[in-house]
Amino acid sequence: MGQDLSIIVHQVDHFFGTGRLRKQALFDINLEISTGEIVIMTGPSGSGKTTLLTLIGGLRSAQSGSLQVVGHEICGATENELVQARRHNGYIFQAHNLHGSLTALENVQMGLEVHGVWTKAERHRRARKMLERVGLGDRADYYPADLSGGQKQRVAIARALVSRPKIVLADEPTAALDKKSGRDVVDIMHDLAKQQGCTILLVTHDNRILDIADRIVYMEDGRLSKQPDPVESAD
Repeated sequence: MGQDLSIIVHQVDHFFGTGRLRKQALFDINLEISTGEIVIMTGPSGSGKTTLLTLIGGLRSAQSGSLQVVGHEICGATENELVQARRHNGYIFQAHNLHGSLTALENVQMGLEVHGVWTKAERHRRARKMLERVGLGDRADYYPADLSGGQKQRVAIARALVSRPKIVLADEPTAALDKKSGRDVVDIMHDLAKQQGCTILLVTHDNRILDIADRIVYMEDGRLSKQPDPVESAD
């Protein structure tokens, strides 16, 4: 079954600070996510969800245990190894992180430029096609300031998915959106990811979108635990 797992987290601890200020943020995390699976991680603020997401994403190096992402060991990885691992990932953040001086099309093209594989013409074609798939084909030449919150987040989804990543990591992607925009955004993310066969790990407090998950994991005080029952009663 090993090759069917895209993320394997085994006995991972994580600390912030040094000396007397050293504080443990994650405790003995064990998590396996299958290729193509959509997993939502929920739990109170400050419980370590984003920390775990950034470790899996290779945005910082895991300190202990083992953390394998599509076959790359992240624990103890060098900066160069982290860069290589990150190339398999697409990222979607609460603050969409679009460049204000670039059009929607140019922002999406950035998701391809880091790979250095495609020609300029091919990047342009792929970016335009992906904008059409998220329903923004007619907004390709708009700047972020001229787009609504939901539209900006859809541009961010297009940018994350345009390179057909093996893993999509999303941190509170609906937090700044109203109910309809939030639902539209996760439905688009869900449909595109399923079509492309990529794995999604999504951190959220938004109980309205839990139904897109194949599985829900719950984190509290730096530990993964069972999701409280019933889900509907979670605050």
